[in-house]
Amino acid sequence: MLHAPVASRMRKRPRPLEPSAQRKGEVKFQDVRLYLVERKMGCSRRSFLSQLARSKGFIVEDVLSDKVTHVVSEDNDAAGLWAWLEGCGLKDLPKMQVLDIGWFTDSMREGKPVAVETKHCIQVCMFHVIRQKYPYSHRAKGSTPTPVATVSQYACKRRTTTQNNNKIFTDAFEVLAESYEFNEIEGRCLAFRRAASVLKSLPWAVQRLEATQDLPCLGGHTKAVIQEILQYGRSFEVEKILSNERYQTLKLFTSVFGVGVKTAEKWYRRGLRSFRDILAEPSIHLTRMQQFGFLHYGDISRAVSEAEARALGNIIDEAVRAITPDAVLALTGGFRRGKEFGHDVDYLLTTPELGKEEALLLSVIDRLKHQSILLYCDYQASTLDMDQLPCRRFEAMDHFAKCFLILRLEAGQVEGDLQRVEGDSRSWRAVRVDLVSPPIDHYAFALLGWSGSRQFERDLRRFARLERKMLLDNHALYDLTKKEFLEAKTEKDIFAHLGLEYIEPWQRNA
Repeated sequence: MLHAPVASRMRKRPRPLEPSAQRKGEVKFQDVRLYLVERKMGCSRRSFLSQLARSKGFIVEDVLSDKVTHVVSEDNDAAGLWAWLEGCGLKDLPKMQVLDIGWFTDSMREGKPVAVETKHCIQVCMFHVIRQKYPYSHRAKGSTPTPVATVSQYACKRRTTTQNNNKIFTDAFEVLAESYEFNEIEGRCLAFRRAASVLKSLPWAVQRLEATQDLPCLGGHTKAVIQEILQYGRSFEVEKILSNERYQTLKLFTSVFGVGVKTAEKWYRRGLRSFRDILAEPSIHLTRMQQFGFLHYGDISRAVSEAEARALGNIIDEAVRAITPDAVLALTGGFRRGKEFGHDVDYLLTTPELGKEEALLLSVIDRLKHQSILLYCDYQASTLDMDQLPCRRFEAMDHFAKCFLILRLEAGQVEGDLQRVEGDSRSWRAVRVDLVSPPIDHYAFALLGWSGSRQFERDLRRFARLERKMLLDNHALYDLTKKEFLEAKTEKDIFAHLGLEYIEPWQRNA
């Protein structure tokens, strides 16, 4: 509840439009015009932040008008802020970015307007987005609920839509799942990931909690989060996690190639909070993979574009064909599922002749090394046992020969340009690439497993075990009733064995 004097001030319409003079500093960002909301921020702090922004080349408007592109607020309640904004008579309000002070702080640190992410706008704009886009999302009880078609509990029986209509909720679920993963609470982690997967598959947006009553995989905790976001435009539990020092530190540390949750937790418990702390600590002995992870962190922590993935594909394909012209090569992972960006690039390669695939992989590695583009290589020989039953543990790594690489990609090899950060004048960047080499008779299983998504594959194996009494992994499909391995030359063969309708790779983004 706003105090009367404050509420009165917020209800006032802004003064007539006045040009805002840029008092200090050269204007660098003509397309960005900031307005800092004085309420809660205070007059003196607003003045200081305005001067800071102007000194870095930002235009800061003293008066709220339709010229403004970014409204920055600090510690304001979402509903009250939006009620005030809607009362200001702004024609272009729907086009404005209404952001938390975190975006402003990040932009000042970078010296430029940073990309707007969910974490920047969730506190002040989600409620408005829901209400503007879905004006009937807060209907009174007794209104007709949104019709819900039968939705399977298994991701392998659902097709994902091209657009996530419930990103508000799934982003929150992903943060909660990651937090439980950091705390090694696997059950709750999986519960939130399954819930997110269900919402991603819906062709409609959740506007009222009642519409979720017949959906699978949504428990009391997930529904409480949905209700909170519908009511307040934010999840207070998620905000608490995002501001938690341990969560922030573990998320930072696990972003390094070769650093898992256990290592990150060990470093955190030793009082380390930054990369500088880790690299300055003499008792920390980094693995070779971690050393290269830090060395190329700026590149390999940045997204890989589809154009870069295609360029790398051309390099791998040329190397493979030069050695074995009739080899089988396939792009897997997110790019096979139609993603425009990814964290790395995954390829399967094998030979028509059984038993020659591992030699091909070693020869490809030698060829990349000879081309001077191999920055790092971790080769793992095959440990495949043809008679071993499929593994019941989803997290277990498969036994095919594989190598985890970091390759040098030149700008001239990419259609368009490299994904760069401002100020990077290099003609190349480092990119993470995984090459996996299954025998040809296991190729279909490997292709299905490495294509993902993780939740799709997890549910596919769960469906096989619980509904068909079969065991499935990246190596094989085993019928527990007939006590025999089932052969498959294609992914469609595997779906047919399981009695499932085939789902295209781009529909597996669960």
